[in-house]
Amino acid sequence: MRKVLFMIPNLGHGGAEKVLINLVNHMDYNKFQITILALYDEGVNKQFLSPDVRYKACFRKSFPGVGHLLKLFTPRFLYKNLVKGEYDVVISYLEGQTARIISGCDNPDTKKVCWIHRTMTDMKDTSRMFRNIKETEACYSSFDKIVSVSEDVQDSFMKLFHLEKKGEVLYNTNQSELIRKKAEIPVDAGIFHDDEIKICAVGTLIPVKGFERLINIHKRLCEHNMNVHTYILGEGPDKEKLELKIKQWNLQDSVTLLGYQENPYKFLGKCDVFVCSSYSEGFSTAATEALICGIPIVTTNVSGMKELISNSNAGIITDNSEDALYTGVYDFLKENKNCFYKNMARKRGTFFATEKTVAKVQYFLEKL
Repeated sequence: MRKVLFMIPNLGHGGAEKVLINLVNHMDYNKFQITILALYDEGVNKQFLSPDVRYKACFRKSFPGVGHLLKLFTPRFLYKNLVKGEYDVVISYLEGQTARIISGCDNPDTKKVCWIHRTMTDMKDTSRMFRNIKETEACYSSFDKIVSVSEDVQDSFMKLFHLEKKGEVLYNTNQSELIRKKAEIPVDAGIFHDDEIKICAVGTLIPVKGFERLINIHKRLCEHNMNVHTYILGEGPDKEKLELKIKQWNLQDSVTLLGYQENPYKFLGKCDVFVCSSYSEGFSTAATEALICGIPIVTTNVSGMKELISNSNAGIITDNSEDALYTGVYDFLKENKNCFYKNMARKRGTFFATEKTVAKVQYFLEKL
């Protein structure tokens, strides 16, 4: 049995945290003894962790200045004092803070892996959680393998660090069967209306997700006499800003911020189209879940979308601008081929079945 440790900042409501839970909950516990080590004991996804997975945390919660404080200590010191126990494989499941800590493992019998979830093109930005660029390069170079969640993410990382021989692409794990079942659960009366075209978007309410330009697009669709209703699921620091924009433009009756939902799929599965308005992505968990629910996608050209949609006719990829995304959504809604797109989306969603993605990760860990 291989002892595997996954380290992550916390188990909050982000995509990486969610897919990590999905992954470890479906692994073969006869082959792997799994431990999750959270840097901070926080997050709504902790409650969904299987009792067969060991859970530990370094600190009770994050606090202002902790990033600067951790940089006072070397990666080796942090690993020795924060990661207790011996493991066959230690994994930083996100780039940055935990990657710096895991890189400090100096046991030659332990394999070190770093999972990259976002497009990294700027060395200065990539080095924010490190002392300097030189330390960043040394830490990432120390890993035995670098796993990326999409080909685009891998390409951008390798251009920065030139570690091609260490690269591997493994897609995120989703609970595909459970997602489909949860999508069938009815929503409360009065939320959806049969005469409206329902647009859905999911993500943390932060600038990179582009929800402000999605609201701009919604307004333009209304001005072209389209009876649309946009539903945005998620929480985040931009919530008040988005609410103010909706109020200023009198869109309260046709744009709804649904907040964090324990079951987002019952909303997602009843919409006509999923729109990804992001400026940047790694490999969108929410877009993958939309396909699993049989919901077609209109998206900006961010990392992972070409792989996700491929040549499946499950959606439309536009240039990464507000005008291009508006045209893509408008054309999709005017084409009136919703049944065709839904069938193609459902078919494409089977490619990301839970058992397929878990099997590939387990094979990767076994051959390390």
